[in-house]
Amino acid sequence: MEKLKARIVGTGRSLPEKVLTNFDLEKIVDTSDEWIRTRTGIRERRIASENESLSDFASGAAKNALEMAGVKPEEVDLILLGTVTMDQPIPATSCFVQHRIGAVNAASFDFQAGCTGFIYGLSIADQYIRSGAAKKVLLIGGEVLSKVLDWKDRATCVLFGDGCGAVLLSAETGDRGILASAIHSDGSMADFITMPGGGSKIPASHKSVDDNLHVVKMMGNETFKVAVRRIEGACREALEKADIPPEQVKWFIPHQANTRIISAVAERLGWPSEKYVINIDRIGNTSAGSIPIALDEIVREGKVSDNDILIFSAFGAGVTWGASVIRW
Repeated sequence: MEKLKARIVGTGRSLPEKVLTNFDLEKIVDTSDEWIRTRTGIRERRIASENESLSDFASGAAKNALEMAGVKPEEVDLILLGTVTMDQPIPATSCFVQHRIGAVNAASFDFQAGCTGFIYGLSIADQYIRSGAAKKVLLIGGEVLSKVLDWKDRATCVLFGDGCGAVLLSAETGDRGILASAIHSDGSMADFITMPGGGSKIPASHKSVDDNLHVVKMMGNETFKVAVRRIEGACREALEKADIPPEQVKWFIPHQANTRIISAVAERLGWPSEKYVINIDRIGNTSAGSIPIALDEIVREGKVSDNDILIFSAFGAGVTWGASVIRW
């Protein structure tokens, strides 16, 4: 019997309408358009309204992916949602999505791997499909980070945006689909990217709010130094597992954290700029949402053809990192 592969058959994205530019940020925090652009490559990002939450964008992205795939919601076996900004601690936000899109036959759960969430999700979906436990898996990655930022901290508030991306993976035979993944973590660097308050260690209280513990905190320089090496290593590992030489890669779709990180990794791997996808200038860093959002953009623009080799990579809180290679 021919082995099953997890093939992406539909993509989708959903973003807030509100655009926050660098010039808007100049009015609320000590920064400048030039400072942000030269250090990150970001010009603007999307920001959710007061009444919007993660499930709004996750549901929208999921519906768009299902529509492209021509798959009915009731055909979905499993919904995976990678995020660190769930609607609420209980229940899993994926359950809200499951109900809203009408995926009545799907099991669902959330998982957290920071900005590496989509890569981890691909690996999870791949295992479910290869084992025969699921035939159609809806994988969603996304964040509403604007609601957990310190808007007085220019080191973090200028980086992040809101939005979700989704893919529908189907069990198929043949050469197309996920070829290999490499996922890793190192908890010794957990302090690099954190949100200390809100869990069982520091539950919400007047003191935790007063101490500003319910916002993202980042050690930017340390994260940058480690990220380049780890992403490069994960890309090489995944390519080796897939038995794909780097020159065969058509599209390098990295997590949209920083244009300098993306360029440094691509240069180390010998990929020219026309091979890597960048939308951070318009979208900002949407963490687990950045790769599927960028993928949906180029798919809908007709830039991806059958049998193209794509590689995704990311580095995030945990710290976590990884890469996935697929044949489209």
